[in-house]
Amino acid sequence: MLTAAAKALTQMFSPPLRRVLLKSMGIAALLIVVAAIGLHRVLVWLAESGQGFFATIFGLTTGTPLAVLSWALSVAAGLGVIVGSIFLMPAVTSLLAGFFADDVAEQVERRHYPGDPPGQPLPILPAAFQGVKTVLLAILVYLVAMPSLLLAGFGAVVFFLATAFLLSREYFELAAMRFRSPSEARQLRKANQSTVFLAGMFLATFVSIPILNLATPLFGTAFMVHIHKRLSGRPSSPRLIEIERGQ
Repeated sequence: MLTAAAKALTQMFSPPLRRVLLKSMGIAALLIVVAAIGLHRVLVWLAESGQGFFATIFGLTTGTPLAVLSWALSVAAGLGVIVGSIFLMPAVTSLLAGFFADDVAEQVERRHYPGDPPGQPLPILPAAFQGVKTVLLAILVYLVAMPSLLLAGFGAVVFFLATAFLLSREYFELAAMRFRSPSEARQLRKANQSTVFLAGMFLATFVSIPILNLATPLFGTAFMVHIHKRLSGRPSSPRLIEIERGQ
């Protein structure tokens, strides 16, 4: 798995993928900025509404207490944007993955597996649906996991594991669907869920690195192409053997 990660990192900056890398990072950054601006405006509106609420309830007439309250709420809004951007990053990169998966996977297969039959490009609608489905699942999982953030270090662990779970599903199935139907890709993932989840921890670590995490669609796809090839060439369970025989 370390070898697969090293190969993915190395190829990310190769000339054939450089344009895809810049495009992916640019779009991801733009989406994060737009989402952050929207989130900031919502939080500022809530802060202003809260200021008026406290002025009415407590009958504050002087400017100083309200100024202090406004400052505190503004700081909270700024921190909310930072935290919100961290939460949004895995979801945004998952949404982009479906649009860049074929370009990345094709280059990885051509360079590292030239003797194998090439994968088939994913139709745009199933690829987009996969990304949207992961984004919605990410929002649901993060909302469920959010209360754990109040428990300091434990919350960070929960968030990390949730991210590993989500990204491993997304990127492994995108790599597998170039050779299998969506249902077969899911079955293969479930048959090797511990290996796939462990690979997801690599992705969760990558997506937690500022700036570099904008390239998650490239690293995630390239990395999971190697993982899929390894699992496809080495049946590790009766369920996986049945899947291979059914093709």
